[in-house]
Amino acid sequence: MHKLFFVATLFCCFLSFGQSRNFKISGKIISEEDNVPLEAATVHLETLTDSTLVTYTISDRNGAFTLEERSHFKALNLFISYVGYQTYKKEIALNKPEINLGSINLAVSSNALDEVLIKTAAPVTIKKDTLEFNVSSFKTKKDANVEDLLKKLPGVEIDDEGTITVNGKPVNQILVNGKPFFGNDPSIATKNLTKDIIEKIQVVDTKSKSEAFTGEEGDTENKTINLTIKEENNKGVFGRVAAGAGTNKRYEFAGMFNHFDNDQRVSVLVGGNNINSPGFSFGEIEKMFGGGGSTWFNSDGSFSVNGRRFGGGQGITTSKLGGANFADNYGEKVELSADYFYSNSNSTNEVSSQRETFLADSRFYSNSESSTYNDTQSHSVNAQAEIKIDSTFMINIRPSFTFTKSVNDYDSSDETLNETLELTNASNVDSYVESQLNNFTNRISATKKFGSNGAFLRFNIENNISKNEGDDYINSVSEVYGDTPETIVRNQFTDDLSETNNLTTRVTYRQPLIAKVFFVNFEYEYQNNKDENKKSNFDFNNTTNAFDTFNETLSTDFTYTDERSAPGINLSYRKEKFSVRFGMDYIFRTLTNNDGLRPQFNVSRDFEAIEMNSYVNYKLSKKASIYANYRLSNRPPALRQLQAFEDVSNPLNTIVGNPNLEPTNENRFYIGFNAFNWQERTGIYMYASLTQTNNAIVSKTTVNPETLTRTTTYDNVKGNHNGYFGIDYSKRIKLDSISSIRLKVGNWSNFSKNINYNNDVQYASSNFVFNPNIGFDYVIEEVLEIKPRYRLSLTNTKYDIDAFNDRNFTTHNVDFKTVVYLPKKFEWRNDITYNYNSNIADGFQKSAWFWNASVAYSILKDKGLITLKVYDLLNQNTNARRSASQDYIVDTQSTVLRQYFMLNFSWKFNSLGSKGETDGNGHFYVD
Repeated sequence: MHKLFFVATLFCCFLSFGQSRNFKISGKIISEEDNVPLEAATVHLETLTDSTLVTYTISDRNGAFTLEERSHFKALNLFISYVGYQTYKKEIALNKPEINLGSINLAVSSNALDEVLIKTAAPVTIKKDTLEFNVSSFKTKKDANVEDLLKKLPGVEIDDEGTITVNGKPVNQILVNGKPFFGNDPSIATKNLTKDIIEKIQVVDTKSKSEAFTGEEGDTENKTINLTIKEENNKGVFGRVAAGAGTNKRYEFAGMFNHFDNDQRVSVLVGGNNINSPGFSFGEIEKMFGGGGSTWFNSDGSFSVNGRRFGGGQGITTSKLGGANFADNYGEKVELSADYFYSNSNSTNEVSSQRETFLADSRFYSNSESSTYNDTQSHSVNAQAEIKIDSTFMINIRPSFTFTKSVNDYDSSDETLNETLELTNASNVDSYVESQLNNFTNRISATKKFGSNGAFLRFNIENNISKNEGDDYINSVSEVYGDTPETIVRNQFTDDLSETNNLTTRVTYRQPLIAKVFFVNFEYEYQNNKDENKKSNFDFNNTTNAFDTFNETLSTDFTYTDERSAPGINLSYRKEKFSVRFGMDYIFRTLTNNDGLRPQFNVSRDFEAIEMNSYVNYKLSKKASIYANYRLSNRPPALRQLQAFEDVSNPLNTIVGNPNLEPTNENRFYIGFNAFNWQERTGIYMYASLTQTNNAIVSKTTVNPETLTRTTTYDNVKGNHNGYFGIDYSKRIKLDSISSIRLKVGNWSNFSKNINYNNDVQYASSNFVFNPNIGFDYVIEEVLEIKPRYRLSLTNTKYDIDAFNDRNFTTHNVDFKTVVYLPKKFEWRNDITYNYNSNIADGFQKSAWFWNASVAYSILKDKGLITLKVYDLLNQNTNARRSASQDYIVDTQSTVLRQYFMLNFSWKFNSLGSKGETDGNGHFYVD
């Protein structure tokens, strides 16, 4: 049956290919007003009957364009559009293979201030710093969501983890009609909004509200995607519900309801499952993979949504969540948005590990067994208010509150053996912790503009207040063997209270030196971070049968303050093709630690340092640019690293701080290049980064050769550096009007040199990782998709100490994804992954096949979808893994999600639109 289907598919493709003909249309676009070539004009072809997009391109810097395609149509409509000019239209007869239109003059639009009003929308429009896509020009499956749509757009890439890049730059924010959607979390918008309500997708540099208000450059290294809802789809309700049940008592459910009324938007979301997925999974096969197909490598069931963490750690995680989002305008001056999230997750995990640790003159072994249960509940509220007092004055307020309550039950058994496998120490720990966290953050920005040349005064203030309370019960027995054996028994209760109050204020004044081109910013920042930590430890009193014996040795009571003042100056120059920015701050910092129990360990240190940042961007054309930045940053030691008293909370590892530590300085340089050739449908992105670290703070551990107990302190080292570089190339080749091949080739490599200590002996390790990859997408629209990928990883680590052996190992990863859309309403998806890791120890599984699959069928006029999916079809998901560093190798086994089958049903509803009509897909529209 499969062979017959494959032959039939090839036969249909052959017929389609044979009935079409090649053509090539070329020309040059000239401005009629001043007779100069127009770069980045959009040229596209549409069918005469239904205006379906056939192909498109963008003119080069000389105004030249070339359209190459295969088509069975005898004639097509040619459209040329450019912002500020009248749209050109011409019917082209495809009566010869090559058609040269010569020079084409575009007339200036009579309504240039309103840009262009055209009867047909160009598929791609380039407007200064904005890249705009017309959604109707890109074909997707009927029930496609925004993520499906983004994957079709030129220059847009979405990896297995859902990270979106546009022309090589990451997307860190997605807006809907210019407003946040569930707290700016990209995945909620891309996976839950459907393509059919979107009109345009705009890509711009990420900016804050105040930066957009003043016209500043913003974050040039990250992109924001704005989804523009069709005007007729901006009123009504839409959403989706789903539920699934499977073998081994696996389940999932989800629901999302949206009400749009022009500027007002209300959305509600609920969900839950016990398959280690975010709680709003609607049963899609993509949600089954966790880490994008490499689940067998990492069984971590935790995840986060917009900074909110769900799941308590590794193992099997059961999660539930609910949320609501609201946005509205109040007149022309006030915009409000808010969201609320509730989450509950509990996870169970059992871990077994064997570690081999290398010392300068010997080695020792550690074995561990542990079991963990975690239950976490969280409530979070975020809001944003934008108030425009007038055209020159704006206030932005962003409060946020989070409440989290968690219970963690943990028990472990550990043992340490010397080089001759003699037992030197052992411990058993049983811990039960209840904790509660309250966190409030408020950010206020007030901006006043002066004149129209770019001058402004801005005041920012941010305050963060948090309180963490915990009750920790611990019962442990530690045995130290050898010539002086010792048994340490602890049955204790710890009352833990941590409070943080951070305040940051910044004043910025910008003065144009050349109107709208060259600016100077005078800045001043004051920061006061205060941390109070009090741990009151009580031993169990057998006489009173209560925890009432205060243990001062294990208790702490300190207040840590980081006070920082930073005056600075920033220069920026910006033209259409070239922009550069340079800034410098002089840092005055005072670190203070007051210990209420041990005044002799009080610390007060003053530091001064220079911080710098610079950025340069040069646009080689409207389709290519090169950019670079340099940053010098200063980072003070952490409190635990400065405290000089002995922390003996772990009887087998005593930690002593170093009050003489110096701050760490980092010099980071980054350079990148991106280009997308609209004529050739090729994209190339290259990047490289180098970070050099002075006074890096590292752990310095001394091991007792007899008992193998440890004492750890901290020290500054010099000579650390690390970096990475990479290149990605993609090319799309259209075979005919419905089929295409997209080739992807790339490499990502990193290198580092780290100075560390091993039993008081300083050494250096050098590491280099080479990760080439290759793959292609073969697509027959609405028929078939085949997407193979291969990734190779070569790792080489060298040491300058004889005690450590140099290490080389190789990993292979193959992904093979397929989608079949025939027969009609049917969808069959497969995601097959093969992993091989030569670094896994003998006795552990070095390789594994991982196969997830689903079949889906649309019902109820495409509103309903029945899905049968299977996780780990071959039942090879393994929980064995090896991790290695410069001085240890550890093999671990832990709880892992195993094979299951699940039947899922989802239903979507939609009343967006007008006139009570349907959209052709069975969705009913109402006024």
